[in-house]
Amino acid sequence: MIKNILLIGLGGFAGSIARYFVSRLNNHIELLSIPIGTLAVNVIGSFLIGFLVGISEKSPILTVELRMFLMVGLCGGFTTFSSFTGENLMLMRNGQFLPLFLYTGLSILLGFTAVYFGYVSTKLL
Repeated sequence: MIKNILLIGLGGFAGSIARYFVSRLNNHIELLSIPIGTLAVNVIGSFLIGFLVGISEKSPILTVELRMFLMVGLCGGFTTFSSFTGENLMLMRNGQFLPLFLYTGLSILLGFTAVYFGYVSTKLL
């Protein structure tokens, strides 16, 4: 139990740091006020989760411990639903409804597409 908690914590630590660096794209890329960094984090994280699920089904290479580290810790620390919803609230409060709907729609569509392609890509291995 302690081992799994430490693995998840280490993965979360690494994922959170990676999220910080990728989400800084918000400061450098402007596209209709859409938070590009958070969108990128969630799409990349979705692809990674799908890929890891596919690998887990295909091969015993991902032990339970490694899955805890990568899927629960790293991906859990990397993706950020709370940032996504907070940014949507700010768009709504600012009356930016087109960016709000685009960002929400793109996040769901691209996130699901990425998780699917991550999963399907393991079939090519």
